[in-house]
Amino acid sequence: MRSNAKNFLSRTIGGCALVLTFVTPVSSAQTALTWEQVKAKFEAVNPTLKADAANVEEMKAEEITAFLRPNPQFTILADGTQIAPHDGTWTPTKGTYEQPNFSYLHEREHKRELRLESAKEGTEITQSQHIDLERNLVFGLRSAFVQTLQAKAAMELAKADLDYYDKIIDISRARFGAGDLARIDLARIELQRVQYESELETAIVNLRTQKIQLLLLLDDRTPVDRFDVTGVFDLGPPMQSLDDYHQIALDNRPDLRAAIETIQQSQTNHKLAVSNGSTDPTFGAWYTYNSSTNNPNGNQTLGLSVNIPLRIFDMNQGEKKRTLIDIDRSQQAAEAAKAQVFSDVDGAYELVRSNTALIGPYKDKYLDQSIYVRDTVTFSYQHGGASLMDFLNAQSDYRQVQLAYLQLIGAYLVAAGQLNLAVGHEAIQ
Repeated sequence: MRSNAKNFLSRTIGGCALVLTFVTPVSSAQTALTWEQVKAKFEAVNPTLKADAANVEEMKAEEITAFLRPNPQFTILADGTQIAPHDGTWTPTKGTYEQPNFSYLHEREHKRELRLESAKEGTEITQSQHIDLERNLVFGLRSAFVQTLQAKAAMELAKADLDYYDKIIDISRARFGAGDLARIDLARIELQRVQYESELETAIVNLRTQKIQLLLLLDDRTPVDRFDVTGVFDLGPPMQSLDDYHQIALDNRPDLRAAIETIQQSQTNHKLAVSNGSTDPTFGAWYTYNSSTNNPNGNQTLGLSVNIPLRIFDMNQGEKKRTLIDIDRSQQAAEAAKAQVFSDVDGAYELVRSNTALIGPYKDKYLDQSIYVRDTVTFSYQHGGASLMDFLNAQSDYRQVQLAYLQLIGAYLVAAGQLNLAVGHEAIQ
């Protein structure tokens, strides 16, 4: 009975909910986007990501500023100009002499190099934070993508259910015409069709709504009817061990990497604070031409000077202490970030594991069993072996099992995306 019922009633929809792999709908103007294409498009157009990427470029520009040398100083002095006549003779410029002066501050203890190193580490931190922002935004995009696939699967299931029920109605009308079915039973069967129509219309609305949300994230103005996505809506590969995911997260989480890089920058800043506490001399040189000197061989002279500040009170003590404290603060923050990474991985891993455990019985038993019960009861009802209520209940049970399976697959894929978010890497495709 089971074989005959399936051949007769389920040929067009058999296995529609076992493995839901979507193909591009038949439309010359429509191209279904894969997850990789959606992700690439999102990364290219998202204004939040583009604005944050500008921060990275700004930090790179600050590296140039950090490594600049002090500007040399050039001054010129004129003195000796006569302001009153002497012996009745006024020669104002006769005794004027000029003195150009050149000086340069020499930075000691590798100040420039340490400033550059700190600036580069700041760029690395900003880059890691940018990747972390992208990680979180992509998770939201992935969830929207999965919800669109789920809505698409629900619509395909609703269409298959309506097609199946229309065949039942056709058969019931033939039975009524042959006098094998009461009019009231035919009316009740036809009346039940409104529920399938309502479910299909709801599924269409849900699918269009999810597409609109996805288009909004992509900043895409494509009409909804011309936009589609495609992907495998099913379980992924077997999970690795929890320790493996811990290690993947430690190697890839950008927020943890930023916290570790902050420790390195804090250590560099402390070295710079110590360096800034050292004395920087200013070297000077000048040339003088004085025609009024009494020494006829000393009209032109050269001079040299060294200016050494006496750092008796200010040796940058405050910055030295602050940066030393900042090292400890950064280390504590990194430990907190590491603990958060382990917590995120543990929670996401448990979600994926529990959803996988729930899906297993559906794939192994309940999906096939729901099809078998529906087809068997339908066959029995058509031959007078089951009541109309039994037939309607079997139809309802079938739909509930199939929809529950779709919801579990959707929850699994969202949980898999959350695990990818937790480890900072697409460990589950």
